[in-house]
Amino acid sequence: MEPDLFTAAAEERQEKDPSGSPLAVRMRPRTLDEVVGQQHLLKPGSPLRRLVGESGGGPAGPSSVILWGPPGTGKTTLAYVVSKATDKRFVELSAITAGVKEVRAVIDGARRATGGFGKETVLFLDEIHRFSKAQQDSLLPAVENRWVTLIAATTENPYFSVISPLLSRSLLLTLEPLTDDDVRGLLRRALTDERGLSGAVTLPEDTEEHLLRIAGGDARRALTALEAAAGAALDKGGTEIGLTTLEETVDRAAVKYDRSGDQHYDVASALIKSIRGSDVDAALHYLARMIEAGEDPRFIARRLMISASEDIGLADPNALPIAVAAAQAVAMIGFPEAALTLSHATIALALAPKSNSATMAIGAAMEDVRKGLSGPVPPHLRDGHYKGAAKLGHAQGYVYPHDLPEGIAAQQYAPDALQDSEYYAPTRHGAEARYADAVEWTRKHLGRKRS
Repeated sequence: MEPDLFTAAAEERQEKDPSGSPLAVRMRPRTLDEVVGQQHLLKPGSPLRRLVGESGGGPAGPSSVILWGPPGTGKTTLAYVVSKATDKRFVELSAITAGVKEVRAVIDGARRATGGFGKETVLFLDEIHRFSKAQQDSLLPAVENRWVTLIAATTENPYFSVISPLLSRSLLLTLEPLTDDDVRGLLRRALTDERGLSGAVTLPEDTEEHLLRIAGGDARRALTALEAAAGAALDKGGTEIGLTTLEETVDRAAVKYDRSGDQHYDVASALIKSIRGSDVDAALHYLARMIEAGEDPRFIARRLMISASEDIGLADPNALPIAVAAAQAVAMIGFPEAALTLSHATIALALAPKSNSATMAIGAAMEDVRKGLSGPVPPHLRDGHYKGAAKLGHAQGYVYPHDLPEGIAAQQYAPDALQDSEYYAPTRHGAEARYADAVEWTRKHLGRKRS
């Protein structure tokens, strides 16, 4: 819906005197060159550059785009920059409050503007994933015929939340989480910029590091916390934002945790060892410390996947699928909701029966290979599909297990030097008990000598 007279007047006052606006709003970039991060989307000739008129339109005009990324990565900021830089008519809608009626009104206005004044329209639709299929369908004719150029923003995977016809008519641009250096640069700019805090306060290094942990790659969260802490410091008559002031302001203690130092590895080690030791409460404690310190959730998920094979293995065959599913979910949703998924997986792994037999088995096999205990593949196991293989004796005498009643053929499989080697030593913990029975039976029927 286009702004009414009151909304337009409020926006004009805000532009003339932005001091009443939140710091995150005041520090919004005015040009694409001021945007922090997302440089992969801002190269010359990119869709966003074309949207602000840095290249021509006509038959090769700018495409509609869908911006997908976590909160605070700059989706709204990019749309704002386009609105200020473009000479096109710019209309903003939110899927939270708008419906088909509002969308049709914008499209009708766009067609009038194009026909009557030759003015193209850019429609920014925030939270598009909240639109139903019917509501998204209403956008299709306008996007296909380029009555509007759509900029849609979503925090959810568009392959699940946006209809295929709309996806096929738009370019999907993925925004990456901001790095600590990206957010640090933004904070330092806000401290000194006249639109921000104009040098009224300073930010010591320890407070800055805690602020980065709180932000978790979310620029809006970082600036909101900075503004609150700066206000608290100034109210106390000071000009330095101390760590204590920031902790009191955001009600979040500074966890002693260096994501690139000893704490990073020590706490991660303690998490895995607590899972291995089946202490679910200790495991959750270390998980919480990592989350609160702003650890990358993908790093935690990777450690859980390793633990599922290293410490649980076949004692609970569901452990690895749970860990893998958690990693996939974490990659899709990010924090804060990813904390629930990581908790789910951590609890499941900590309470699962434990076995390191898979770890020991591959370790023993690799050790023999390193010692040179390899030898040639037995001739009957070699590939016999190519011309001349039979003359070399390859695949001759091979017994096809499926032709036998029990489905197992007592023939040599390992090289000569390793015929009697047994690497897998299953436990009888949990589900691995049935694998222990299976390996005992198969080795007997293969004619293996008892070790």
